[in-house]
Amino acid sequence: MKKTHSKAKKLLHLLWVVPLLLVLVIGALMYVVPVFETVDRTPVEGSADWMAGLDDALSLGEVVLPGTHDSATKNVQRAFFSKCQSLAIGEQLEAGYRYLDIRLSADRDRLKLMHGFVSCTTSGWPWASTLYLDEVLTQCYAFLSAHPSEAVVFAVKQEQENGPVSEFETLLDRYLSENPDAWLLTDHIPTVGEARGKLVLMRRYADEANLGARAGIPLLWDTQNGHDDVSKTADVFDNGAYTLTVQDRYEYDTEDKWNAFRTGMAAGEIGTDAVSIHFLSTKGTAAYGHPFGFAKTLNARLLTSTNLRGWIIVDFASAELARTIYLQNGFVR
Repeated sequence: MKKTHSKAKKLLHLLWVVPLLLVLVIGALMYVVPVFETVDRTPVEGSADWMAGLDDALSLGEVVLPGTHDSATKNVQRAFFSKCQSLAIGEQLEAGYRYLDIRLSADRDRLKLMHGFVSCTTSGWPWASTLYLDEVLTQCYAFLSAHPSEAVVFAVKQEQENGPVSEFETLLDRYLSENPDAWLLTDHIPTVGEARGKLVLMRRYADEANLGARAGIPLLWDTQNGHDDVSKTADVFDNGAYTLTVQDRYEYDTEDKWNAFRTGMAAGEIGTDAVSIHFLSTKGTAAYGHPFGFAKTLNARLLTSTNLRGWIIVDFASAELARTIYLQNGFVR
């Protein structure tokens, strides 16, 4: 009888210990491991002002532009699967990145930063506050005030689509109206001279609010998962005033992604009325990927690459990687 009682106690003990261990393991995976997934933070001299060397007459589409994918995900819920950057947005700008991938969702009368269905946050703790657009814009305004030679493409996507696009546009426009001098609102690709000192609004949604130029430059392309046919690389889209070439095969594994990146970049159209965007970011073919593992390998390849063209968008951006990209411009006036 005592032995039976003892076995029952051990069983009850296991019934609460096993779930506790499972919670600890999941917590470590989601929040502890990502803390150590970072990049070399060594600054590169001149990276904050590298656009100063560009000719004002160049179209922004002709510039080899470093950019970041899911730019606001330094701190994010379910970080093991969702973290794509280890630098805050202000740090990315200082490092030389000039294209920001901004995913927003309405939260009552404010816009919050998202990655898929999870929220970006103000720190890495599980209980951290939500990151709102106000904080991101504060970092952008401060950077451009200190570095007026630079221009930043602010590419906005409505994440989760939890309401009409027209309401989303109207809410975003309220933010822009608070600091109108900081924005370049147009429907065509500007020159470097026109864009200096400005956030250049681009939008990945239709202008359902009929804001016209205030809605920003259309940046519309069809979703590209692509792991079913790894021969697919870049696609071309008519965006009205310009032609857009995009490679964003975000479900390719490392080798297929690299091949798509190089092939799409070689084929992309560059010109005064053309923009070519090449994403090096991928989550792989798994349902829930781990961006850091792919970025570590792909970014190392990019660091030794030449003949880079267009706007190049990366995960886990570093200053060294940005320099590799922007030095392709040559800085000839």
